Amino acid sequence: MLATVLSATLRGLEGRPVRVEVDVAPGLPGFTIVGLADAALRESRERVRGALRNAGFVHPPRRITVNLAPADVPKAGSALDLGIAIAILVGSEQVHPQGRWALLGELGLGGEVRPVPGLLPMIAALARRGAGRVVVPADALDEARLVPGIIALPAASLGQAAELVRGRRVRGHGPMSRAELIPEEAESVPGSTPVDESWPDLADVRGQAEARRALEIAVAGGHALLMIGAPGSGKTLLARTIPSLLPPLDAAEAQEATVIASVAGDGPVRRLVTRRPFRAPHHTASYAALVGGGPRLAPGEVTRAHHGVLFLDELPEFDRAAREALRQPLEEGRIAIARVGGAVEMPARFQLVAAMNPCPCGWAGDPSGRCTCPLGLPDRYAARVSGPFRDRLDLWIGVPRVAPQALLAPEDGEASVLVAARVAAVRVRQLEARGRLAGRLSGRALRAACLLDTAAERTAIGLADAAGLTARATERLLRVARTIADLDNAERVQVHHLEEAARYRVPAMPSLSARGG
Repeated sequence: MLATVLSATLRGLEGRPVRVEVDVAPGLPGFTIVGLADAALRESRERVRGALRNAGFVHPPRRITVNLAPADVPKAGSALDLGIAIAILVGSEQVHPQGRWALLGELGLGGEVRPVPGLLPMIAALARRGAGRVVVPADALDEARLVPGIIALPAASLGQAAELVRGRRVRGHGPMSRAELIPEEAESVPGSTPVDESWPDLADVRGQAEARRALEIAVAGGHALLMIGAPGSGKTLLARTIPSLLPPLDAAEAQEATVIASVAGDGPVRRLVTRRPFRAPHHTASYAALVGGGPRLAPGEVTRAHHGVLFLDELPEFDRAAREALRQPLEEGRIAIARVGGAVEMPARFQLVAAMNPCPCGWAGDPSGRCTCPLGLPDRYAARVSGPFRDRLDLWIGVPRVAPQALLAPEDGEASVLVAARVAAVRVRQLEARGRLAGRLSGRALRAACLLDTAAERTAIGLADAAGLTARATERLLRVARTIADLDNAERVQVHHLEEAARYRVPAMPSLSARGG
C-alpha cells in the first residue's frame, strides 16, 4: 500500500518541504530510501526499524521503498525520521490517518521523538506549502508555536504521534498569541537595554579613556574596530562590555536572529531572540566554523553574529583563509558558500571587533622595553593582517598598559547604562534620518549625510592625502566622522569631527603605521 505524508528538510537557513512517499509491497524484506538522502538520513532505516519495534508496532516484513520528493533536492539530517515511520505505519495499515499531516522529528531506538535543528524555518516552509497541522517533538513545542498560521501538536514518542494522526487528540494545541510568545518581562523597549549581569560593565574598565571613546563611537555607528595593545591592557574586557551597550533587536531583526538560532541548534528556542548576538570564536576555529559550510551547509560564526557583534581576539592567529573570507560580509552583509553539494547565501551583517598584540611576545613599543622579539619579527607579525583586510576596519585604537595606580583607583568612567542610552539615541537618529547606521553608508548616501562645507571638505582631503588613504579608507573616515557628529547632535560633519576620526585611522603601532590606512 502507498502512503504519503509531509515533512521538511533544511538547506542553509531555509526550510524545504519534502513529500515522504512509502510503498509497502509484497516481496523479499527490504528497506530502501531514494531521493538524494545524506548519510544521516540513510541511517534512519535503523532508527525507524528499532523505534517501530520498541514502540509496540510491527516492522512489516515486506519490501519497503521510501521516496523523498522532489527527488532532485538534496535532503539532510534526521528531521524526516518521524514522517518515514508514520508513513510506514499507514502503508502497512497499522494506523488509519484522519486527514493530511506533516511530521518533523528525530526518532530514538526506544521510540522517543527528539528535537532537530532548524525546526522553525522548516515549519515556516510547511506553512507556506499550505499544511494545516504539524506534529513536532514535545520538547520543541515552544519553538514550533512561533510560526503563525499552522497548528503544532506535540509528541514525545512515536506512539503519541500515531495517536495524533489517528485523530485521538487529548488536548487542543492551537497557535499562541504574540503576548504568550514574548512574556512582558522580555518585551523590547526601544532605546533600552535589558540588564544582564553576565557581561562586565564599562565602569569595570580602569583608565583607557581614548579606547572607551572609540568603543562608544564604534558601537553607536556599527563600525569595525581593531584594538592593539600589550597583554593584559584590557582589550578583551573592553570588547566584552559591548553586549551591555547594544540596544535590543527590533521585530524584523528578532525574526531573523531566531531562525539562525534555530538552525544553529545551540539549545531549545523558547521565544523570539531579542538580544543582539555576541560571538567570540577561539582563534583555532576552522574555516567552516567561522564562515559556514560543512556537509549540511550550516551557518558559521559570521552568520550567527548577524545583527550583532563578532569578536576576534588574537586576530593574527586566526587561519589566514578564514580571516580573508570576512572581507565579503564586511562589505556586503552576506556570505556566499559554494560547495560540491550546492551553494547557499546566508546573511552576515555583523559588527567586527578585533584585538591583537603588537608582536608575538606582546610588548613591542612598550616604554618598559620588555619586547624580546628579534628585529623585523613585529613587522612580520603585523603583516599577517593583510592590507585589504585592514582597509575594511573603520577604527584602529592603541590600548596601552594601565598603571597599577589606575587599577586600584576608584571608578573613573561612566557605567554601561549611561553609554548605552547615548548609543541607542544615536542609532535611532541615524535610522530615522538615513535608514541605516553610519557604518553602512557609502557613495552618494554617505556624502549627502556628511553635508561637508568648504572647510570640512578641505580638511577631509588633507587628512586623506597625509595618511595615504585609499578610496575605501577615506569613506570609512567619513563614516566615523558622521557618527561622531551624531554623538554631538550636529547636523553637519565639521572639521573637529574629521580630525577626531582621523586619530582612529592609524594605530599607535609603528609596524602598522608605516603602511598607512
